[in-house]
Amino acid sequence: METYDGYVAINSAPVVIRDTLVVGHQTIDGQRAFGPPGVIKAYDVRTGALKWAWDAADPDTATPKKGPNAYKRGSPDVWTSFTGDDKLGLVYLPVGNSSGDYWSGTRSPAENKYSVSLTALNIDTGLPAWTFQTAHKDVWDYDPGSQPTLVDYPDKNGGKTPAIIMPTKQGEIYVLDRRTGKSLFGVEERPVPGGGVEPDQRSPTQPYSLFHHLSKPDLTPQDMWGLTPVDQLVCRIQFQQASYKGQYTPPEADRHSIEYPGYNGGSDWGSVAVDPTRGIIIANYNDMPNYNILVPRAKADAMGWKPRDEVPYNPHDTGHAEGAGDPQIGVPYAVNVNAGWRLPYTGMLCKEPPYGGIRAIDLRDGRTIWDRPLGTARRNGPFGLPTGLPINIGTPNNGGSVVTSSGLIFVAAATDDLIRAIDMKTGKEVWSTELPAGGQANPMIYTQMGASIW
Repeated sequence: METYDGYVAINSAPVVIRDTLVVGHQTIDGQRAFGPPGVIKAYDVRTGALKWAWDAADPDTATPKKGPNAYKRGSPDVWTSFTGDDKLGLVYLPVGNSSGDYWSGTRSPAENKYSVSLTALNIDTGLPAWTFQTAHKDVWDYDPGSQPTLVDYPDKNGGKTPAIIMPTKQGEIYVLDRRTGKSLFGVEERPVPGGGVEPDQRSPTQPYSLFHHLSKPDLTPQDMWGLTPVDQLVCRIQFQQASYKGQYTPPEADRHSIEYPGYNGGSDWGSVAVDPTRGIIIANYNDMPNYNILVPRAKADAMGWKPRDEVPYNPHDTGHAEGAGDPQIGVPYAVNVNAGWRLPYTGMLCKEPPYGGIRAIDLRDGRTIWDRPLGTARRNGPFGLPTGLPINIGTPNNGGSVVTSSGLIFVAAATDDLIRAIDMKTGKEVWSTELPAGGQANPMIYTQMGASIW
């Protein structure tokens, strides 16, 4: 199989279940729709021998294969953190999307079943025990970025159900029986917009959790914002010119479409934290749209959009946001994603703040306990210049929180380079300090003599 330099990376830790080590990897988005496959591999922890290899494009076998065409190019990967259950012998994989994120017509039936899902594999055989899909025929880059969390959920009879909590970029939080993949609170298939460049491919419905969701109401022109009246006017004009029918508006090629929430969530890298003693979920989240347009292949070629393996190395190139001018070689359209929907001259976002928050959720019934913006404007501002203002506007945030037995939440995910301690009961910030750089990862805690130390 032809390989492409720089297309594969391991950016999440492996997981050990019983005597088996399971490894996933990231395959780069937006470059080639038929790049490296996203095969998940399992090894014997004692000998290092390959035990099985599972490909979402060929899910009914896990026997390792060899040869240049052993696996389907561009098949779904598992790039984020995952987890497992020793007792049940299951590994829980947040399965991503096929490589052509914004085009679905070339995907196989198996890819359409397992893409953008939480899938449990039998640790001994590598074969699926169950799968739960969080977006049907995704063309919004809604591949899950959050690690699922295992909890023992108290039932009405005083017992406990082995459960798993799965947050999504769309803002849904699912609570599933981790033995079967069945929801403990119910899931509703609701009608969503159709159309776009592949109207026959769009699913007429998408799943919505009846437990809880982090997403906010659909955008309106009044939600458009700017530092000056001119900024606000430009954003409102862009809003009126775009296709927007609510969540899951399909991408188009003749005009922009609005994707809300954008591909950074809802919940993305870092996931949620759970305090099983107090029965509280802590979820920090993003609240930003994307402003997208598909670009026909001939036009993208004329503009010189090439996959990164064909672009000469430039040490001064700082890169660009994911999706911005991505060629998607192998499908009819490239894509241009304005992540966060920013104005080109100031770099400020078109949607009014807050752009991110943190929320406490009752684990028993999904009720919101408190919700507040997360992150100040001290490191953000127009033209990329930090304002230094300690105003709590709520910034984009990646990286989760951690909870302690003392009732404090520690989180460092916002763009203001601060780590915070937040009172879990009230949501009030009780302490913060500056980090030497952004803390876009989960803080770590350990236990010493029965007390949690962060």
